[in-house]
Amino acid sequence: MWRALASNALTILIVGLFLMGGIILWGQSQYKSEGPLETAICLQVKPGSNMTRVSRDLEDQGAISSGLIFRLAADYADKSQQLKAGSFLVREGASMEQIVDDITHSGASTCGTEIEYRIGVTRMQTRVRELNPATLDFDEVASFVVGEEEAPEAYAEKRGEADTRYRISLAEGVTSWQIVESLKAMDLLTGEVAELPAEGMLAPDSYEVRPGEDRNAILAEMQEKQQFRINAAWEGRQDGLPLNSPEEMLVLASIIEKETGQPEERGQVASVFVNRLNQGMRLQTDPTVIYGVTKGQGTLGRGLRQSELRRATPWNTYVIEGLPPTPIANPGLASLEAAVAPDNTDFIFFVADGTGGHAFAETLQEHNRNVAKWREIEAERNSGN
Repeated sequence: MWRALASNALTILIVGLFLMGGIILWGQSQYKSEGPLETAICLQVKPGSNMTRVSRDLEDQGAISSGLIFRLAADYADKSQQLKAGSFLVREGASMEQIVDDITHSGASTCGTEIEYRIGVTRMQTRVRELNPATLDFDEVASFVVGEEEAPEAYAEKRGEADTRYRISLAEGVTSWQIVESLKAMDLLTGEVAELPAEGMLAPDSYEVRPGEDRNAILAEMQEKQQFRINAAWEGRQDGLPLNSPEEMLVLASIIEKETGQPEERGQVASVFVNRLNQGMRLQTDPTVIYGVTKGQGTLGRGLRQSELRRATPWNTYVIEGLPPTPIANPGLASLEAAVAPDNTDFIFFVADGTGGHAFAETLQEHNRNVAKWREIEAERNSGN
């Protein structure tokens, strides 16, 4: 009898172990397999929340099939106590495993509200944006120009939310002074900038920042990125360029940046300046004259005067030979690459063509015809005002 009971108990135990193993394997499959979510969502994890609340929220939004499996697996992986507050993008079909990883990894929000500070050549614009999970595009909620317009209520409201993300975007062609002054105007940053970074040494790009971050640390990141770009561009330069150092390349790139906003023109503009340098001609480019007047501290806000075109400054390329002693702005990557890989042309002149681009010429006679056309366009525009 006891032998029979022992045999039955062993059978039940084995069956139970098989069943438990099957349940575990099924749970693992559910945890790792594609989830039921059909449209991406933005999951809000509030400070002080826990996996139970998060799993219920996910179940309510149709993102997971089982809150119990979600919680048990997070506990088993020792991730429940690593839950981060923030806004997290949950993509369609995301597995429970992927969701757990996303909400316990770095704590950096991947959706929700973003405040972007766009530092441009003429002004700094602040935009409050919301990521649309369905399209993965940002919808603008509010926008204002710093120093010219009052901040809207939406800005103050989102500034007060813990999961709001912040981004600084630098336009190509801004000066170091403009960047530093814009950073000073951002109330979310800390730290005094004791020294103005060298002109040209801050990389135009997009930078994610956090409230309380030191301005000097952000500038250091911009400098590090620009130095990397300079080194890479110089390493890949064409042979035979009239440039003796990375510093001269940076100066030329800054002039290219200020002369054209058309990506397809950068190689042609670079070729004009390279051809002029090779022929011993003065560069004769207006942006260098403007820099000699403003020293990069803001915009000129008017046309150049004849007296300014004739005035000797270290940057006035109508007066000096060769390149100016420093860059006149912070060039982007494309202008750095154009400086070391210009188009192969015989152009030595260019002038605005009325479309936002330029008309290029190999001879003075051809250039004068292009200038005459531009003057006609200007006259027509002025008469229409």
